[in-house]
Amino acid sequence: MKLQDFDFNLPQNLIAQEQASPRDACRLMVVDRNKKVIKHDKFYNIYKYLEPGDVLVLNNSKVIPARLWGKKISGGKVEILLLRQVGKDCWECLVGSVPLTKQTDLEIFFSKKLRGTIIERKTDTAVIKFNLLGEKLTKEIFRIGEAPTPPYIKSKSEKLKVKSWYQTVYAKYFGSVAAPTAGMHFTKRLLQKIEKRGVKIEYITLHVGLGTFQPVKEEDIAKHKMHSEFFELNEKTADALNKAKKSGKKIVACGTTSTRVLECLTDKNGVIKPKNGSTDIFIYPGYKFKFVDHLITNFHTPKSTLLMLVSAFADKKTIDNTYKLAIKKKYHFYSFGDAMLIL
Repeated sequence: MKLQDFDFNLPQNLIAQEQASPRDACRLMVVDRNKKVIKHDKFYNIYKYLEPGDVLVLNNSKVIPARLWGKKISGGKVEILLLRQVGKDCWECLVGSVPLTKQTDLEIFFSKKLRGTIIERKTDTAVIKFNLLGEKLTKEIFRIGEAPTPPYIKSKSEKLKVKSWYQTVYAKYFGSVAAPTAGMHFTKRLLQKIEKRGVKIEYITLHVGLGTFQPVKEEDIAKHKMHSEFFELNEKTADALNKAKKSGKKIVACGTTSTRVLECLTDKNGVIKPKNGSTDIFIYPGYKFKFVDHLITNFHTPKSTLLMLVSAFADKKTIDNTYKLAIKKKYHFYSFGDAMLIL
């Protein structure tokens, strides 16, 4: 398929600039992909579409303030985006304002306590070695760093608030450079309602990195290569998922990150294997899902791997039609927008 097949025009006023308050008050489009039926609801009613014994899978990764600003010895400003930790004192990063063809010994000063040196350059990233390590490095990053704000968020007030609320209510393990946004609609009260209904909640971890949000540049999308992202799914969770699946219950993945972990860990017999490691799985139309039955997701950006995944899950024609309807009905799009439940 061609990249252009996943393009669409979105009115600027439908790009959400702030999160719904409360979180679960956003709109919910419920899409039955088999019956071709669409319902319009509120996210706080999502529990009504889940059945006792079903399993809701949430990504408990926590966002780090991954954007750092520094200066070169010459005084020039440098912006970096931390992508993934590759050592106690080293991070792979996106580096702005510094051509990646330059020498590898460039020193960057971030604060009185923190400085770093580029020690390795890759195709579109660099590895920076910091003068602090372990807990001291983490503490300083959290003191001076900013949460990476999506480029379509124009409101200065929202950019200032992002660091404090740009997390899911169940976030636990630091490591993501962006929130797994489908999960940001949940409140603690809603999670309690879901459990009270008899739905089981299980957690996996995938640290959102460059693989999730990097643009697709290949016109033939099959040639696109995802950057790998760290994930973990433990034995207890694997057992609960396999037991539910075997008994005919539905696996409800919250977000594309949870979906990618579940699908990459499912063997040819349809069984989830516990593991921690990295995945670069790229799901696009033509992929046959092995484990996920229902999907909770947002309305995504044009030409994104996220849109390609949901187009694979529901079929492209269905997603094309639902996006046209969402625009007509003035749903809000992207990270802070409304949600979709695909059954």
